[in-house]
Amino acid sequence: MFNIILFGPPGSGKGTQSENLIASYGLKHLSTGDLLRSEIANQTPLGLEAKRFMDQGQLVPDEVVIGMISSALDNNPAAKGFLFDGFPRTEAQSIALDKLLALKETEINLVLALEVSEEELVKRLLNRGLTSGRSDDTNETVIRARINEYEQKTTVVANYYAGFDKVVKIKGEGTVEEIFSSLRSEIDKRLS
Repeated sequence: MFNIILFGPPGSGKGTQSENLIASYGLKHLSTGDLLRSEIANQTPLGLEAKRFMDQGQLVPDEVVIGMISSALDNNPAAKGFLFDGFPRTEAQSIALDKLLALKETEINLVLALEVSEEELVKRLLNRGLTSGRSDDTNETVIRARINEYEQKTTVVANYYAGFDKVVKIKGEGTVEEIFSSLRSEIDKRLS
């Protein structure tokens, strides 16, 4: 099983590249946002527990999210690997994820970090805001705050995995195909 964490600030093309990687490598997309929505919609015990926290305006505790990830891993025994999106966001979550994966006799093999200049991100998001209908894509101040928050939060996760020599920075500017080729090159090096 080959497991990847894909990082990228808002506007870095992470969504597009996630789809390409999933299609190319037969990975299972594991988005914690999607997992939460699915567990709540299906009214699973974990979903009901998560909803209780969310209804009170609180963050869903790491243990609940890890439980959902564990279920997703168990429910996909034939998966070639997983692409983690939106998780982990803290060092504690990284450690908890590594412990869970070790129990399942697998690990994070690679952390791919898309790097795009702040000016390019702002330009892309403002452009996306013209058609996305997302209000957070139309205000430059809000966009810069989102980029700053992303950098502060994910730096600790990248630093954690860098300690295991698993982080590769990928230039996230260029054509979709050029960026995808760079991502594939790094994955293929580790698969061979």
